[in-house]
Amino acid sequence: MLWFYDSFFPAVWILFFVYWQIKAANTKTTRHLEPAASRILRVFIFLIAITILSTTRIPLPWLYLQLWPVGLFPFWMGAAVMIAGLLFAVWAREHLGRNWSRSVTIKQDHELITSGPYAAVRHPIYTGILTGFLGMAIAISQVRGFIVFVLIFLVFRLKLGIEEQWMSSQFGETYATYAQQTPALVPYLL
Repeated sequence: MLWFYDSFFPAVWILFFVYWQIKAANTKTTRHLEPAASRILRVFIFLIAITILSTTRIPLPWLYLQLWPVGLFPFWMGAAVMIAGLLFAVWAREHLGRNWSRSVTIKQDHELITSGPYAAVRHPIYTGILTGFLGMAIAISQVRGFIVFVLIFLVFRLKLGIEEQWMSSQFGETYATYAQQTPALVPYLL
């Protein structure tokens, strides 16, 4: 049974990643793409995050400090939060349709989507993925889970900044109104 607890989170992330790769095939033609440097930085930070979560051999003992006792409650609470977040990201991805891209882009015939999960937050995919990492941090119950959460938040905050600029230049006042009415990541907060 221990194998289940050890493999649950990696298996869910792998399924999510496979879904993401499959869905990447059918998107609109890219008209404008963010610089390679920002994409490379994002991949590098994600690799650091994966390494921190995947091993207990990093010679920084404070990474592995327990914040609360490990047990079934934090595991299942974290699993529920993670699955809810990733399902929210999948809903947003499906709702965005062919306008989606893994990088910041402007697509050919780009549309501003403001319904579905985009009515709750402007960047629901980021919200969902961040929630997934938060769930994992809850389940792991160690400092390293929250460090990874903060790293991913910073990566998405940088990406979100670029995206906001591009959406503003593409959609003008329509986007400005949408941004005033809809929070970026967390309903009623941020």
